[in-house]
Amino acid sequence: MPEDLALLPADQGQVPTRTWDRGGARPLLALHCSLAHSGAWSALAEKLTGLTVVGFDQPGHGKAADWDGKADLHGLSTRIATGLAERLGNGAPIDLIGHSFGGTLAMRIALERPDLVRSLTLVEPVIFAAARAAEHPAYAPFRAQHLDFARVLLEGRREEAAAMFHADWGTGESLADLPERQRSYIIDRIHLIVAQNPVLLDDAAGLLAYLRIESVGVPVLLVEGADSPPIIDAVQTELHRRFAQSTRLVVPGAGHMVPITHAGVVARSVQMHLEAC
Repeated sequence: MPEDLALLPADQGQVPTRTWDRGGARPLLALHCSLAHSGAWSALAEKLTGLTVVGFDQPGHGKAADWDGKADLHGLSTRIATGLAERLGNGAPIDLIGHSFGGTLAMRIALERPDLVRSLTLVEPVIFAAARAAEHPAYAPFRAQHLDFARVLLEGRREEAAAMFHADWGTGESLADLPERQRSYIIDRIHLIVAQNPVLLDDAAGLLAYLRIESVGVPVLLVEGADSPPIIDAVQTELHRRFAQSTRLVVPGAGHMVPITHAGVVARSVQMHLEAC
């Protein structure tokens, strides 16, 4: 699993990347979830064949530079991912897979640069505003809970906020039960979650504009855990309705971290999805 620094345009600097050579030159760009890093794809990537899987550390994560607290975090992360997609495919379309926040980045690239995308795999993309657009009853209580988490964080109670967030979006154990290094990593970066709210809660990037999702002309695999928070089912139902070519996979016994906890199940479906494209 070699690590490298991708040289991108000057405004993006050096981007830490990881590459998994899985026996083929076809590139798959993997976009990780928040509070993780590119290594989160290791278990899934190692179960794929005939591909070269490339992940990168998003701003504020892994070995990447810290977020400056001012830039539009979603826009910045999208620009970096787009630059990597251009580099990996030499301008030709490539496959994208994204989990959670990373799924919303992959979706945005498909909307803004369709020339770069051959297929999409979206694992629980947290574009919560899709549930609002569908007037789903899960949206209002979720928004209230999520803004309560943000309030706790803004009051300076970082560890409490991190515990609230991890209870819904982690792998099942409490924050207190995690190894110290992992717990500190999450607490140190928990502010990045609130920085995503303009796009994820309110669609500041216009991803859900009229007929925009319907314009995506590539096959889309939507993956989720059956035990994930109800807002995920609401989002996936709306995306499945709007994407012209989408397949939905619900993994029994899995939660939000399904590509890590159930890497084998997800990898088999991803492999079939890519081979059909």
